Amino acid sequence: MISTEQLAGFRYVQDLQDQPAALAATLDSLEASPAPGDMADGIVRGRFRRVVLTGMGSSFHALGPLHLRLIESGIYSLLVETSELVHYLPALVAPDSLLVVVSQSGESVEVIRLLEAAAGTAPVVAVTNTPSSTLARESQFVVETRAGEEATVSTKTYVASLAALEWLGAVLTGAGVPPVLRVFRSACAGMTEYLSGWPAHVESLTRFLEGVDHIFLVGRGRSLASAGTGGLILKEAAHFPAEGMSSAAFRHGPLEMVRPGLLLCVFAGDLPTIGLNRRLAADVSRGGGKVAWIGNDADLDALRVGVSAVEALPLMEILPVQMISLVLAARAGREPGAFVRLAKVTTIE
Repeated sequence: MISTEQLAGFRYVQDLQDQPAALAATLDSLEASPAPGDMADGIVRGRFRRVVLTGMGSSFHALGPLHLRLIESGIYSLLVETSELVHYLPALVAPDSLLVVVSQSGESVEVIRLLEAAAGTAPVVAVTNTPSSTLARESQFVVETRAGEEATVSTKTYVASLAALEWLGAVLTGAGVPPVLRVFRSACAGMTEYLSGWPAHVESLTRFLEGVDHIFLVGRGRSLASAGTGGLILKEAAHFPAEGMSSAAFRHGPLEMVRPGLLLCVFAGDLPTIGLNRRLAADVSRGGGKVAWIGNDADLDALRVGVSAVEALPLMEILPVQMISLVLAARAGREPGAFVRLAKVTTIE
């Protein structure tokens, strides 16, 4: 078992603590950034029939809230993994499509293939942490995140991408940028407060997670981003079997797996479906499983997110999952976030 004192020296833990600073730097940059007015105008005037949102891994999941915002505003939006877009849906890479491509490195193999297909055909809006990347150079507009260097697991780049995509959503829908920036600056303070207590969170979760050998993470709406990214984080940072999905999908099969030793992390989410999530949590508890309710009214401080604006839900919800990853890695005697088979940039399909 790795101690809390030992955890503090690992790069992954340092990246976790640096998330508020990465978010603040990104917000400062966005505040001074010009808006892609011609792209937004193209949507209004009907030049673009659809907006295609694409990425891989956590970059893909981070696009979920933007997808919802566009659909709610009457803009036809498609959310597609970049690999699927390149190999099975190339017809979407067309002059009447606006491509929003998210990649922290801007060099992932699938993104490079997409840029080759889109060259001279479909306009690209890039969201990246690397302004010198191929993605940035080959795009018509670049939204730059300022997360800084990141060791392995997507932490700083994930929260910075969430902010950048909310900013982009406000621009494309004409909703106004200042309110979005205010919400995220407020969330930045909440993140700082939560992360300042990370040793206590790890201690309480160590007791809570005793006997857990498998984890599912579920949510609805914006919280689907947290469920998907959370599953990746637990696998990458702790080498622990975990799967993220919608709360509804869990009822359609995985519910059969409920037993002692199974933990269901439920992202409470916002009002339209919080009741459905509570019912699922109760059913899992009755079946002998353990439930981690992640929301404003969580029993444990480590699972309480303190969110007042729905736009900030994915930002705050991912923090308890990061704490869980520390506990699971420490319990296994592993350095959290240390890659064995992965590289920071995926260059092989």
